[in-house]
Amino acid sequence: MRGAVNVAALIALGGCLGGNHVAPPLWNDVSGENALAHVQKLVDLGPRPPGSEAIEKSRDYITRQLESFGWGVQRQEFPGDTPRGRKQFVNLIATRGTEKKSTPSFLLCSHYDTKTFDTGSFVGANDGGSSTGLLMELARVFGKQPDLAAKLELVFFDGEEAYEHFTDTDGLYGSRYFARQLADRGSAHQFRGGILFDMIGDRSLQVTLSPDSPAELAAGIFGSADALKLRNHFTYFGGNILDDHAPLNEAGIPTIDLIDFDYPPWHTLNDTMDKISAESLRIVGAVATHYLVTSGLK
Repeated sequence: MRGAVNVAALIALGGCLGGNHVAPPLWNDVSGENALAHVQKLVDLGPRPPGSEAIEKSRDYITRQLESFGWGVQRQEFPGDTPRGRKQFVNLIATRGTEKKSTPSFLLCSHYDTKTFDTGSFVGANDGGSSTGLLMELARVFGKQPDLAAKLELVFFDGEEAYEHFTDTDGLYGSRYFARQLADRGSAHQFRGGILFDMIGDRSLQVTLSPDSPAELAAGIFGSADALKLRNHFTYFGGNILDDHAPLNEAGIPTIDLIDFDYPPWHTLNDTMDKISAESLRIVGAVATHYLVTSGLK
């Protein structure tokens, strides 16, 4: 009996040390705590409206983090006319795989600006912070798999928030400019799809997909949520949602908006860190990663 136990132990040890070791699935590596720590760093900078000192500091922080994970970051700077005059905006675009001259085929996006408030301090923990923190964490996770990372382009949009009311000329400044540049170059077709993250940190998480979401993407997200036994956190919203995914869809890139629009502190000074949780960030990140690994990037 003692000899049999020793043989079994050696076989088990050999499996761990040898070629039979199987790495855990990538979606299990998504850390809500890491994402939440990124959000805290951004919130600590204070309000981050376009053109502010705080948003430039946030760009520096995002860039340093992405570069530490092996991503190259480009600044897409552009002026825009707003109800409050001409403003300067900066999108951040991150890619991998330059050594293989690969072309990204899928977009992961978030906006990192916060809404302009004339009074009070709006720090946007959920609205702007949560999605940006998660996207930085996904940069770390996918950075471990260079072949997968090379298929992704990460875009951090500036100027998502409207200064007065969302119209054709107010709000979505960054995504509209990004989509227009793709259309002008005739390169939108290189992307088979995209995921936009926005307001996904709510402690009582209920991701509300817009009814006009691309059907294949919605089915894939719901399928991944089912596979991870997280389907109770994903449903449809009662109406269409205007967000940064809209210009991408108009440019011909099927893009889904993962957003929890049932969020009472939305666009109030109460959108603070105590309203969001690491677990909600983990859930959304795990589902998105499962979808990308099993379907979206294949």
